[in-house]
Amino acid sequence: MTFRIIIMGVAGCGKSSVGEGLAARLGIPYHDGDDLHPQANVEKMRAGLPLTDDDRWPWLDRVAEVLASEAPVIIGCSALRRVYRDRLRVGAGGPVQFIHLTGSRDLIATRMAARTGHYMPPSLLDSQFAALEPPGPDEALAIDIDRPLPVLIDVIAMHLQGLST
Repeated sequence: MTFRIIIMGVAGCGKSSVGEGLAARLGIPYHDGDDLHPQANVEKMRAGLPLTDDDRWPWLDRVAEVLASEAPVIIGCSALRRVYRDRLRVGAGGPVQFIHLTGSRDLIATRMAARTGHYMPPSLLDSQFAALEPPGPDEALAIDIDRPLPVLIDVIAMHLQGLST
């Protein structure tokens, strides 16, 4: 199976850490969706302004291009709404596995406050939760982030192994 994996969830949930660890485990590339944003989006978020759908469409199209052209690949991408996930599926050129990292607002806020060097300010966390349309079990594997990183990676890898057999 050619994996096109999206590690999704609100800012600060651990997409990058999980994506990098899973990529190392599976031996496939990882891309941070933050690096695929147009510069205008980065500047808007840095200024503490939430993105609109119009801001997100070009970014989601770029994420879908990477899914289509570089599979097997893992991308960390918030994919907060079903319409965003549908757009990614259409543009990906094949099946997409979504892994939804879930956690309490308090836990994620604590993690965001502790990280350095990221343009996404903690003040935007509430807008992320407001936009989130949690995927159902038919759409994604939901993983609670209140576990050690190696355990999260083990659970996801076992899930993906089950898909490929």
